[in-house]
Amino acid sequence: MESVVLDYLGGLVDGFVNPKKRVFVGYLAAALAVACVVTLGAAGWNLRAGAASGRRVIFSRAIWWSASARADYKMFAVNQALMMAIAPRLVGRMAIATALFSGLHTLIGGRPDGALMLPGWLVVASFTLCHFLCDDLSKYLVHRALHRWSVLWAFHKVHHSATTLTPLTVYRTHPLEAVLFSLRGTAVQAVVVAVFIFFFGSAVDLFTVLGASVFLFAFNAAGSNLRHSHVRISYGRRLERVLMSPAQHQIHHSVEERHHDKNFGTVLSLWDWLGGTLNLADKGETLRYGLSLGPSRDTNGLAALYVRPALEAGRVLRDAAAGALANRLGSKPQSTGVRQTASMIHAVRFARQAIGGR
Repeated sequence: MESVVLDYLGGLVDGFVNPKKRVFVGYLAAALAVACVVTLGAAGWNLRAGAASGRRVIFSRAIWWSASARADYKMFAVNQALMMAIAPRLVGRMAIATALFSGLHTLIGGRPDGALMLPGWLVVASFTLCHFLCDDLSKYLVHRALHRWSVLWAFHKVHHSATTLTPLTVYRTHPLEAVLFSLRGTAVQAVVVAVFIFFFGSAVDLFTVLGASVFLFAFNAAGSNLRHSHVRISYGRRLERVLMSPAQHQIHHSVEERHHDKNFGTVLSLWDWLGGTLNLADKGETLRYGLSLGPSRDTNGLAALYVRPALEAGRVLRDAAAGALANRLGSKPQSTGVRQTASMIHAVRFARQAIGGR
């Protein structure tokens, strides 16, 4: 029991001391520095005005100790325990990579030695870039699916129920969504690793800084934690077509209907530009966060965060099954009463899915 507790506490601490994690203290410090400079600049470099603005948008107790923020902290702690139990049961990256490697060997009938044709630095640079692009694209696609499919939105709306944003809002995710993203990462990394090792062997490596990929290190060190904050930073309309600014991700959390299903990207907004889901940040834009403009039921209790999404997803699946049965019955000769019942079931399913989606 003692070892389990120590592992749990170690996992919590690891998030803040591991440069591969978003809330590594170095990244938090960098985000704080960027926020202070931006806030001071917005105040005309007036120290008194900048300090007042900083207390309001950076250090405000109303943000950091709001009911929404406290729910973020609870989920950070609870999810660590849940993932300790779930993670060992998930398929490993190396198992998939090994299977793919063997499959390529059989399919092609041998291994080419691409490392002999390319300098080592080019192999490493290519692998690092490909790894980053595939990982970022897959995050965009999965994130978009979380919004478009009602059964997945039932779980993802937990993240969007945050009404105040802090760096720990990144951990405000239902465990099922966390598992889905974990499997996504495992699959993408396994494919990229297997393909590159098959063609380039031991020359394959990552360009890293403090053990983290150079691209993710740069993204996090440049203030990625301000995506979940009330500090508005825009990169300008040209750069925001390629890189996702903190202001753009804040738009993604907006309750305004015109902002729904926009800016799914993580590092690159290029995918949103290509996919027609890009929303550039406007100057002076004031945003409200959460699921609804008006009063809504509690979204910060443990039941709302963990149980309600599962129940809602269950209803969506049940209604989908009822709709499939209704369609099947509707394809056969039936009495008027049976056809009317099937049509009613289909209508109810459609309405519930429309309400459950976003």
